[in-house]
Amino acid sequence: MENQKMIPKRILVNLLSALSAGVVPRTGAPYIAIGRNDEIAALLESMNTVADGGAAVRFLIGRYGSGKSFLIQLLRGYAMDRGFLCADADLSTDQRRLCGGNGAGLATYRELIRNLASKASPDGGALPVVLSRHYASVLSGLAERGVLPESPSFSEELRREVIVGFSKLESSVGGFDFSRVICEYFLACAEENEDRKSACLKWLRGEFANKTEAKAELGFRVSGIVDDENWYDYIKLWAILARHLGYAGLIVYIDECIILYKIVNRVSRESNYEKLLTIFNDALQGRAEGLGVIFGGTPQFLEDTRRGLFSYEALRSRLADSRFADAGYTTLSSPVIRLRRLSDNELFALLQRLSKLFAMQKGSEELLSESQLERFLAVCLARAGASELLTPREMIRDFLTLLNILSENPDASFEELLVGKEKEEGFARPASQEDSGRGGITLSDLDF
Repeated sequence: MENQKMIPKRILVNLLSALSAGVVPRTGAPYIAIGRNDEIAALLESMNTVADGGAAVRFLIGRYGSGKSFLIQLLRGYAMDRGFLCADADLSTDQRRLCGGNGAGLATYRELIRNLASKASPDGGALPVVLSRHYASVLSGLAERGVLPESPSFSEELRREVIVGFSKLESSVGGFDFSRVICEYFLACAEENEDRKSACLKWLRGEFANKTEAKAELGFRVSGIVDDENWYDYIKLWAILARHLGYAGLIVYIDECIILYKIVNRVSRESNYEKLLTIFNDALQGRAEGLGVIFGGTPQFLEDTRRGLFSYEALRSRLADSRFADAGYTTLSSPVIRLRRLSDNELFALLQRLSKLFAMQKGSEELLSESQLERFLAVCLARAGASELLTPREMIRDFLTLLNILSENPDASFEELLVGKEKEEGFARPASQEDSGRGGITLSDLDF
């Protein structure tokens, strides 16, 4: 119980506020991580492949509220702890897709770079931090050779050091401009030229509308800019650069892929699926280095044969379950990971964890006893179809709402609140420990 005091107040408040609103928290996910051990192990194994210089693509498939986005945020934290750069973006109906005539693919790239994060900058915005770290390393190497910023040959030696170091990038699409802009950024740092630094960052973030505008602000000519067609090529360059800078690689998380399913125009929808196929093939055929991509979507997005991924034959043949999957066994080694419903045991453990965190935030004793937690879970499980369809999101929202009512209203009674809900759900008796199927979990099992 002493370890609970180590949770920062800011993280605890943001965590519970987000969960109460049904929103996935960007920080604090490990404090309520229950279950999913097998899925996490499989995804961490994919990260090992990326750390070895390979590439990986995974699809997290689950219904709304099943925990896809939560698992993505949890994995994001694990990846940064293991030395990866991370970038995440949610697709949206009117702005961000994988491609689109109105720059929707470029908007996704911009969001990914805006959310670029490292262990030193876990909340995003890590681009200047990452570059500054490498710049300091380059300066240190030059200083060891006696080349100091005040030396007449400093600019020439700095340029040579960066160009030689980034020579591997130049063989990739867009690599020459990419390495040139980073080199100019470092020179601008040495000259303390803030305008040039800002222009270089703007190019790297994909914020120039055309080459003419880029040349005017950069002060030198570039053969291209990041656009809707080539943004994924630059993501591959960022992955190579990440490894060159000493990171384990780059892990990209793209959530809310159901947006692609909702694209009405068939040609536009299939163009997005073609881009997704390119990403998938690059990873499996060794055409990407140090890059992991995790997509989050619903079963409808994957399996619908009219508008989902399975409507695109090239993807269906790669992602459909093997005929041996019908034997009743599961495997997490395939590209698709389907999120199962948490067991009753795990749901009860989640309630215990939330009860502890809520009491910690309020600085009080826990409001509900273990038997009351059992009754609350029993009411949740009594809903029609709950054995298959109950999601953590709806249960968490209901539970935190209940705790807030009890905390803010001294006259409120757990019994009165629950009796009304029991009648509504057609459930009229408390659950025993044997009925709940939680296998004898105790509070000590959940200590932080």
